[in-house]
Amino acid sequence: MQTGPTIADSIDPTGRRRRLVIRLDANVSVPLYEQLRAQLSVMVAVGHLVAGSRLPTVRDMADALALAPGTVARAYRELEASGALEGRGRRGTFVVDEPPHSEPLQQRRERLAAAADRFAFEVRQLGVDRDSAHQLLDEALTRGADAEQAS
Repeated sequence: MQTGPTIADSIDPTGRRRRLVIRLDANVSVPLYEQLRAQLSVMVAVGHLVAGSRLPTVRDMADALALAPGTVARAYRELEASGALEGRGRRGTFVVDEPPHSEPLQQRRERLAAAADRFAFEVRQLGVDRDSAHQLLDEALTRGADAEQAS
């Protein structure tokens, strides 16, 4: 097993690669499958792994983390049992549409609307026209997506 953070890739519903930073420590009393399960569960709960995201295959995750495939399979099974993930046979393992303990969709929409309102306020304060604001937002989103795909 590797020490320090390890990067694995998931695929979001739009087909973009998203980086998963996993930190496992073999020197603690918590089993490795539980460390992995807990970290993936938090990523789902906070929205880093969004509904519809496809996780790496058991074999790919095991290779990335230098773990036995059975260790990863157990973490995935427990996440499926808790309702956070759904196995779809050969198509893969996916985050469910409404994961338990995740921020409800309505709250996410409200947060997004508030962020959009803040952006619109700043744009008006700076005297930026609508087309320029859209272009700047598109560029920022592209930079963010590119940064996630780097590595």
